[in-house]
Amino acid sequence: MKSETQSLLAKADRSVVAARMLNDEGHTDFGASRAYYAIFYVAEALLLERGLSYSSHAALIGAFGREFAKTAVLDQKFHRYLIDAQDLRNIGDYAIGQEIAEDQVNLMCGWADEFLRAARKFLEE
Repeated sequence: MKSETQSLLAKADRSVVAARMLNDEGHTDFGASRAYYAIFYVAEALLLERGLSYSSHAALIGAFGREFAKTAVLDQKFHRYLIDAQDLRNIGDYAIGQEIAEDQVNLMCGWADEFLRAARKFLEE
């Protein structure tokens, strides 16, 4: 595994921890953003292992879908997690008058944990 990949997975771990801390303190919008980035970093790490790098979120999400979901290399639900987490992050970061619920952030953190485990298992094989 590339050192950059390991660094991204470690960053994903730290992002989940930060998301939970923010959520516990009532900062659900910011917790959602950190949870999304945890998921994003995992997808970025997996693509990086294939020599692929992208400069936009949309490009990375699309590439993850092509490389890992459509081909069933990993469960398609991880692509769905990435898409849904981005939608929630966008609400948290940009929406006025709309709030992210604590249980939504908890769900996103669960997605991130599950995705991290799957990615590590895949990369170890």
